[in-house]
Amino acid sequence: MKILVTGGAGFLGINLIRFLLDKNHEVISLDIADFNYADIRDRIKIVKGDICNHEIVETCMKEIDAVVHTAAALPLYSAEEIYSTDVEGTRTLLHLSYTNKVKRFVHISSTTVYGIPDHHPVLEEDRLEGVGPYGKAKIETENICLEYRKKEMCVPILRPKTFVGPERLGVFSLLYDWASDGKNFPIIGKGDNRYQLLDVEDLCEAIYQCLILPSEVVNDTFNIGAKKFDTLKDDYQTVLDFAGYNKKIISLPEKPVIFILKILEALKLSPLYKWVYETASKDSFVSIDKAEKKLSFAPKYSNKDALIRNYKWYIENWKYFKRQTGVSHRVPWKQGILSIAKWFF
Repeated sequence: MKILVTGGAGFLGINLIRFLLDKNHEVISLDIADFNYADIRDRIKIVKGDICNHEIVETCMKEIDAVVHTAAALPLYSAEEIYSTDVEGTRTLLHLSYTNKVKRFVHISSTTVYGIPDHHPVLEEDRLEGVGPYGKAKIETENICLEYRKKEMCVPILRPKTFVGPERLGVFSLLYDWASDGKNFPIIGKGDNRYQLLDVEDLCEAIYQCLILPSEVVNDTFNIGAKKFDTLKDDYQTVLDFAGYNKKIISLPEKPVIFILKILEALKLSPLYKWVYETASKDSFVSIDKAEKKLSFAPKYSNKDALIRNYKWYIENWKYFKRQTGVSHRVPWKQGILSIAKWFF
């Protein structure tokens, strides 16, 4: 197949492109960011541009068999940027996919569409209530996808849990940085909540099944997450144990810490945003039964496996990104005042 991957220069994008190349497919990457992966840049077509740009997207759609839409403005962006990229960008991509008769459009949504659920596991049919501009935008993009299903397009929607693996930094760079420096790591609350993650390789496999299985099977909405996961404290402790400094996960009182983090976020002194600190102490896991049955989804990695795999990559590659900071999953988030707090742990 000839496959267009939006957000191809991002964390999921680069892992997916490598996965597809290993399956001998032809790939076009569309991303507003530079594509700086020397190992494969000569094996794909690279288009640098905004998914909201009608003309650029139109040029990418020629003779395309499928689109995998991973591009998104993440929660640390402004509400205006999130709406423009996530909602209007998705609308542009779907419209031009439809007019160019693209056979399949795999949309990567998020479990943030469920808000903060009152029960677990969460099912695909449960009520949607996004938290903040990002969660609300993801719900709106799914509604756009449903409009094009009604036009007889095949538009699988995947709702992955937070995924980690090679190239993943972002908020997880805090844990890996503190672990590699021999520090204890603080968490909000007791840490006895179950918080499901996902390895990016398992997500790529689910995406691939949505590309190759019959349209009547995949033209649906699927939760994607790890099969095996323990408590947040146990899973994170695995990283500290692997680091080898005999450090521990430190539980902090939930309400006072959230109050402080709200103030620090408002003052732009902390990279942690509402969705992160208000859900960190809550159970958060979804049912993957539908994906297991319809997509034959069989995750290879547990939470612990995925975190250790990501941490190993971090240790092997930290010298390449140690001076970078930003608001994407590809770079470490600037720790702000948390870098001072680090010295007390």
